[in-house]
Amino acid sequence: EATLEWSDAGVEGSFRFLKRLWAYAQGAKDTVAAADGAFDPRDADGTIRSARRELHLTLKQANFDYERIQYNTVVSAGYKMLNTLEALPRDARDARGAAALAREGLSILLRVLYPVVPHTAWSLWAELGFAARHGDLLDAAWPDVDPGALEQD
Repeated sequence: EATLEWSDAGVEGSFRFLKRLWAYAQGAKDTVAAADGAFDPRDADGTIRSARRELHLTLKQANFDYERIQYNTVVSAGYKMLNTLEALPRDARDARGAAALAREGLSILLRVLYPVVPHTAWSLWAELGFAARHGDLLDAAWPDVDPGALEQD
């Protein structure tokens, strides 16, 4: 709807984000592979449950933005999701449920970003082992917002 002037700074910012995403995914590869079973909030501490709530609130907003065809805010949701995931403890021993949430969060993030950056999302999906578990990213179901994750005490 609006016209924008081209800016090299925008391209540089996008490149930095994709580098951060790639670096996080590579660093979390072992954690994602080791996480078994679905995320269970009973097995998670409060910090992890709070991070999961943030991920699902952001997913809810991204879904709304996709419906409105507001792709810039969808990418912003990707930034927020990555920030939330980067704040998780790297070692599953540091917080109960961190590994399962890292796997769930990366799965959600890659599916949300797939229409925007398909090559990067597809490569990471396959490299992290999601393709072996869930099939090709193109055929993967869109992530659902878990209403239970949105509940607060």
